[in-house]
Amino acid sequence: MGGERMSSPTFHDLMQPLRPISTESSTFSDPPAERRSIKQLLLPLFLQVGTTAESLRADSAGFWRVGEERYWLPRLIFRGGREVGEETIRLAIFAGLHGDEPAGVHALVDLLRALEADPWVGRAYRIHIYPLCNPTGYEDGTRHSRSGADLNREFWRGSLEPEVGIIERELLCHKFHGIISLHSDDTSDGLYGFVRGATLTRHLMKPALAAAEAALPVNQASVIDGFHAIDGVIHTAYDGILTAPPGSSPAPFEIILESPHHASMELQRRAFVLALTEILRHYRRMIAYAADI
Repeated sequence: MGGERMSSPTFHDLMQPLRPISTESSTFSDPPAERRSIKQLLLPLFLQVGTTAESLRADSAGFWRVGEERYWLPRLIFRGGREVGEETIRLAIFAGLHGDEPAGVHALVDLLRALEADPWVGRAYRIHIYPLCNPTGYEDGTRHSRSGADLNREFWRGSLEPEVGIIERELLCHKFHGIISLHSDDTSDGLYGFVRGATLTRHLMKPALAAAEAALPVNQASVIDGFHAIDGVIHTAYDGILTAPPGSSPAPFEIILESPHHASMELQRRAFVLALTEILRHYRRMIAYAADI
């Protein structure tokens, strides 16, 4: 695969500048002379760990090498409180899979602050947050990783991309009840989303988009990104996107939220948080209702 598993680093390790390490010659393209700072991007997230130490921890899902440099896929795990007898809901949220779409990364900072301010929203959840799934693309300001791959077309195809392999292992290991990906679309003038997986998924997307309309309008076009859409909801998607392992049973709900890339960063962040918190509230209510019937 080209990546390697190492022991999880400490919080101090993660916040140190990444140091060059010796490796064999690489076929990857050279990075630009000036890069965007991963440390600066993620610093607010890791500072949040210090303020919510009881419910939030940070580590790495895995490491890999690109040329002479080491990269890591950051992971934060939020644990909400539970009432006696209440089952844990396992959720995964991914952002930054395309390096030129930072709104989702920033929105996760806001989500964690919202969960701290209102613990009831995150009650019963264990949320695995993967805020930057394409660090080389972020550094370079490109959609693709430095290998030239669109990582969101590589899943469950035997990909050799290390980022993809690490995420696939996480999905196989944790068997999430729900998977959410955050993206931004530079061809859309409004919010929209893809739904996959469990049949209840569409019942989560509609209230999520309705809540997010407080920040940004929903794209009402009948065709969005080449797919048939109704009220901003699309039921089909590209092959190779980040999704649950094939044949997962029971099937998790799977949602992809897309913000309009040209909207202000503040409004995109707010829209994502409104949608995410509504999904958390709505899904927990649905689970509780199902348990009562």
